[in-house]
Amino acid sequence: MSDTPFAVALELDADGAHSPSGAASGTLSPRRLAARGAAAERFGFTAVTFDDSPLPVADSVARLDAVQRAAFLAPLTSAIGLVPVAHVAFSEPFHVATQLASLDWASNGRAGWIAAASGTTREAAAYGREALSDDDLRRERDDVIEVARRLWDSWEDDAVIQDAATGRYLDADKLHYVDFEGESFLVKGPLITPRPPQGQLVVVAPADTTGADVTLVTGSGPAEITDAASRARAAGAPLVWAEVEVVLDARAVSAARRLDALGSWTDAGRLRYAGDADGLVALIAGLAASVDGVRLHVAELDVDLEEVGRAVLPALQERIGFRSPRAGETLRDALGLERSLSRYATTAVKEFA
Repeated sequence: MSDTPFAVALELDADGAHSPSGAASGTLSPRRLAARGAAAERFGFTAVTFDDSPLPVADSVARLDAVQRAAFLAPLTSAIGLVPVAHVAFSEPFHVATQLASLDWASNGRAGWIAAASGTTREAAAYGREALSDDDLRRERDDVIEVARRLWDSWEDDAVIQDAATGRYLDADKLHYVDFEGESFLVKGPLITPRPPQGQLVVVAPADTTGADVTLVTGSGPAEITDAASRARAAGAPLVWAEVEVVLDARAVSAARRLDALGSWTDAGRLRYAGDADGLVALIAGLAASVDGVRLHVAELDVDLEEVGRAVLPALQERIGFRSPRAGETLRDALGLERSLSRYATTAVKEFA
């Protein structure tokens, strides 16, 4: 078994992953979001993630921006990781990097980022832009990740000196231009926010992405996930998480009956589990041989969050040594990722004199 801590993340968008519940109005309730975030932390999930889209989905009510939802939970929690989606295709890369750095400060180093890219004709029209091809989106995502990482490094860790005697807040030698030139944008830098507590936030992205810390893989069964994980590792992925949809037996109702009552569930290409908690424990324990974590998309948060927290996480602790994050740890700590120095720390030059 790998020495890398195994992660169990929970998608916290809307009322759950099942399509009808995903359109429910609970998305806009801060009390409900706070209660679910507190429950996820109390049960010991490694992180919660927050989905988002550039525009409201056609058949859904509006939802709050994912980074704002994560920031709302930051002062209300102390251990769990907070990992929002932030789209890159039509957003200013500098602003994306700044928002995420601020989230890491607000959460004392528990922030991550799901780097998403979508550029449909409808979305592009809203921004006065042309629709983007899959290759364009992949390149844009890679470029935004790279420039965000450079911007997070643009302040060295000890750049803020607050020297009252000389009246200096910053050591100008420890701020750096990033001078990034991509296919569709330029960024000079430096960031307007000091280096985040983690140095580099944990970047989560699909398998065809360059520069991610965690690669998300999908598959209809364990064998497909194992193959996808092998390909991701061969491409250099430091960590790999499997995407898993879950509906559990709960409150004396079988998962099959719950699914019947919920109606059809759109196939998102993810492994789907319906059954009792013991079966889910066995499935995740099996996946642990090939991946470093799972992201669970439960059908109904008001039901399955508690069932997973009560019956699955404790069993995983015994079976594969799963460990919940502790207060004061960063998300990088919880995932076994090292904190790096700024790439500019050893080549400092006085650019702002």
